[in-house]
Amino acid sequence: MLPVIALVGRPNVGKSTLFNRLTVSNDAIVADVPGVTRDRQYGYGRLGSRACVIVDTGGLVDKPVGIETEMRIQTERAIAEADVLVLVTDARSGLTHQDQACAQLLRRSGKPVLLAVNKAEGADRDMAAADFQVLALGKPYAISATHGSGCKELLELALEAAPPREAEEAESDQQAIRVAVIGRPNVGKSTLVNRLIGDERVIASDIPGTTRDSIFVPFERDGRRFVLIDTAGVRRRSKVDDMIEKASVARTLQAIDAAHVVIMVLDAHDTVAEQDASVLGLALQQGRALLIAINKWDNIPLEQRDDIRRQLDLRLDFVPYAPQFFISARHGSGVGDLVVAAIRAYEAAMREMPTPKLTKTLERAMEQHQPPLVRGRRIKLRYAHQGGRNPPRIIIHGSQAASVPEAYKRYLANVYREQYELYATPVQVEFRSDTNPYSRKSLMPGGKPKRWTQSEKRGEQRGGKRK
Repeated sequence: MLPVIALVGRPNVGKSTLFNRLTVSNDAIVADVPGVTRDRQYGYGRLGSRACVIVDTGGLVDKPVGIETEMRIQTERAIAEADVLVLVTDARSGLTHQDQACAQLLRRSGKPVLLAVNKAEGADRDMAAADFQVLALGKPYAISATHGSGCKELLELALEAAPPREAEEAESDQQAIRVAVIGRPNVGKSTLVNRLIGDERVIASDIPGTTRDSIFVPFERDGRRFVLIDTAGVRRRSKVDDMIEKASVARTLQAIDAAHVVIMVLDAHDTVAEQDASVLGLALQQGRALLIAINKWDNIPLEQRDDIRRQLDLRLDFVPYAPQFFISARHGSGVGDLVVAAIRAYEAAMREMPTPKLTKTLERAMEQHQPPLVRGRRIKLRYAHQGGRNPPRIIIHGSQAASVPEAYKRYLANVYREQYELYATPVQVEFRSDTNPYSRKSLMPGGKPKRWTQSEKRGEQRGGKRK
């Protein structure tokens, strides 16, 4: 499972800017006004082959009032679910009593804490960090989230500080199909999991907002081994009058990353909410094979079903490759088709595609629709090979390949999806331009010497000097 790294600190120290930098996105709203971030914001971070979940939080204040109280609750939840905490401070403002209060809260968590001194651009790093030594959180790391300096090193330290996770026994079975069941609270995820495994393994409740940590449930069906990754268990707080804990988005992101196939469960009685679209976008970002299960279909009157189908097609048009299944997890109708589809989606996501066949498919696609002209020159695509699986990744080489427009990229992705029956999975098509081996830009230090042109050679013969 991916480590979870939470960014915590007082208002307006640059947590959202750092979040956008680490996730290579613009998902978090950035402004000079404190208090813009209120709810937790989640995203994927990556450093080389290592990935993690980054959590942005609202600003912490000493004595919260009004909306600040809710922001503090959200931040405390982020601290509870995180593996590593990063306290973000402001080098320009220097150490404040609010920084000290934040440090005290993080120390009480007992989790690894890194101290990031942000907005240190243009200043001596040692001087910028010196004031924050008194927080006793270890070495302060001066960074600039706006310019990116020090951010890569900070992420590397956070990944190293993350405690090793114990491997699940079922997860180690490389032959099993890992299926993540995700969705909003109270859409029937736990009921679906129990129906798939044929046992009341996971507690199901009609109360929305129930959750527990992701669990791995191995089972066998139709002669195939599966591992269900469920995020829909129940965990109540000790106080009866306490609010039921909300589903952890971090656990959902971890489940998506660990899975081969993602089943997104929707309630047929509800519209597709912004939260649904956001989670689907994360599954799309990770390139996972995706199935959409519209649950509680048995309770929908016949005269309303066509209208619901049209609304779903309209709202889910950004994932056109994801098939829809209308099921009843409680009664089992349609669940068998979902299992067959999960096997088919897994086989598509893990399919091997030989280079000669990929190149032949590329040639046929260009015969039907030639690449466009760029600055009066035709884009030439020469060959293709497979660059990875889950999702299928196809790398195409050619001249001016970096200039291929998005419409032609989608055309080629659809051609490969149809040709290789890449069911329910996105296809990632990457383009790499051929480089001139004799150009100055292509030469690396210690490489072969430059080949001179005829005019340069003639200049040397006349006594001129090579430049």
